[in-house]
Amino acid sequence: MSVILVFLLVIFCVAGWWLANQRIMSKPWLEGGVVGALPDNDVTHMPTAKVGLGVLLAVIGGLFALFASAYFMRMEYADWQAPPMPAVLWLNTGILALASVALHCAVVAARGGRMDTTRLALAAAAIASLVFLAGQLVAWRELAAEGHNLRVNAANGFFYLITGMHGLHIIGGLVGLGWTVRQVWRSQTITARLRLGVELCAMYWHVLFVIWLGLFVLLAGWASNLVAACRQLLM
Repeated sequence: MSVILVFLLVIFCVAGWWLANQRIMSKPWLEGGVVGALPDNDVTHMPTAKVGLGVLLAVIGGLFALFASAYFMRMEYADWQAPPMPAVLWLNTGILALASVALHCAVVAARGGRMDTTRLALAAAAIASLVFLAGQLVAWRELAAEGHNLRVNAANGFFYLITGMHGLHIIGGLVGLGWTVRQVWRSQTITARLRLGVELCAMYWHVLFVIWLGLFVLLAGWASNLVAACRQLLM
């Protein structure tokens, strides 16, 4: 229960920071200026797609928080034997970080109207994401080759379930990223719609990267120490 509360607290803090930047709590009727002129970054200018994606990402974060909570509760049983951490997961983490950085660069380039840089950054993010998925399959094969199959131990099942669900979310994001790449390569200039598509992809990848970091800490066996440290800080 402590894990899910800490995870949800982090999600709410990030969501509150993002909403504050979007001026969701602003009161334009109390602001000075010409009558009828709204600020450029008023809430009415916030794309609906961003709000919808924010809600979706909150749900995804809650889902993985539930997985983490179930993981911790199952660890209390005597038959729990966590599988060894495949070394390739370290490389996968770096590759997913590169995908997130590439998408951030794509957002900066799109806002600056630099088409070539935007295309290059989007392509790099897509390739890095595919390499990440391939690396996850390599990790599965390594565990299976060492005898850590799905039915051998509950810990093995959790490993395949959690990493598999995260991989499915990456695949789902690749569908949207592929559509965005296609639109950018077919266009000659960066339009507002294309820029929004790039920003949505970046939002999705940033959150999935943060979730993966949490899962990595969980699967590596460091989560118990982290939760204990959080409890000491809260006491």
